[in-house]
Amino acid sequence: MQVIFRLSVFAVVFVCTHLAGGQTLTPDVPYVDDGHARHVLDIYVPENAVATEPTAAASLPVVFWIHGGGWQVGDKRDVGLKPQVLTERGFVFVSTNYRLLPDVDMETLTDDVAAALGWVHTHISEYGGDPNRIVVGGHSAGAQLAALLCIDERLIEKHGMPLTSVIGCVPVDGDTYDIPKIIMTAEHRQALYGGEMFTFGHRQKFGNDPKKHVDFSAVTHVAKDKGIPPFLLLYFPGNPDTRAQAQRLAAVLEEAGIPAKAYGKADSNHSRLNDDLGMPDDLATAELFNFLDAVVASKPTGSGTR
Repeated sequence: MQVIFRLSVFAVVFVCTHLAGGQTLTPDVPYVDDGHARHVLDIYVPENAVATEPTAAASLPVVFWIHGGGWQVGDKRDVGLKPQVLTERGFVFVSTNYRLLPDVDMETLTDDVAAALGWVHTHISEYGGDPNRIVVGGHSAGAQLAALLCIDERLIEKHGMPLTSVIGCVPVDGDTYDIPKIIMTAEHRQALYGGEMFTFGHRQKFGNDPKKHVDFSAVTHVAKDKGIPPFLLLYFPGNPDTRAQAQRLAAVLEEAGIPAKAYGKADSNHSRLNDDLGMPDDLATAELFNFLDAVVASKPTGSGTR
């Protein structure tokens, strides 16, 4: 069933859809004025939780999700069971699109996601969400973007959002938290075993300048006392690259005194690890729920910035 939801502050009319499982979806909400077709996001809320006025009190924690696809493909609708299970647990769930390689460069792509997150911080109270209790997550390429946005505060501060409004980060099976290391690993493997060298691998995607490889690496920006939130890094241990990268970022975070856990789920693969989140008896889902419960409890409703 669809209902019309009017936000007078924008003079825009959105169509909300009531989905099975007690969620309301507002699709294709623009986060850039007069922007690109991919400058849109989807907002899922528990039924009856949508604020009827822009000034309505916000209360629900928010999960902001970034899709994967090698920074070249993918869509915000690729969310599996996450919206249903997380709205059932009292979260607002947001999934964003962003422009893709090679149509834009990595700086522009990253700034798109930062802009979407900044928009959520500014406007999510209109949907019943708490702008100061946001968990950022993503899969594969989205995991790299999630980790970077939760550590390099400059990216979201540019869009009016303090890092202290992020209460947790959940990157899922990323292999690019330390980009120089993955470039070296992948290219050395190709050289050793006679494979053709990449023409559009990580080196090219992140720009051929080695300084860019360092700057796009989440590990580069880890430091104590800057408000970096706790991390849950989920990975498939059968992939040595995502395993090593998750353990590398977790170690760097822990050295800086930031709570971090790297959890590997063996009975899975790169896609299933993400797709199975929300499934009953899924061990990675149990880790996710425990993590979300802990970070939400650490910052009660209405507590403001940390």
